[in-house]
Amino acid sequence: MDTKYDFGAGERNRIAYVRSVDVADLPEEVQAQVQGLETLYAVHSAEGERLALVRDRKLAFVLARQNDLTPVTVH
Repeated sequence: MDTKYDFGAGERNRIAYVRSVDVADLPEEVQAQVQGLETLYAVHSAEGERLALVRDRKLAFVLARQNDLTPVTVH
């Protein structure tokens, strides 16, 4: 199929990057709020801004989708 589609400026695919984060690498204020976890998952914008920290990967993907973002994993 060789059909071209003009996505236009308003139809851009908004991507959210999901990656694991070691709790030990986070600020002490955040570490104090984490109860017994060693790893959290961060949701980042395409520009690299951290949008959220959540308990597990599945929740990170759900959160991104609920905000009209397409989540992808970053290694």
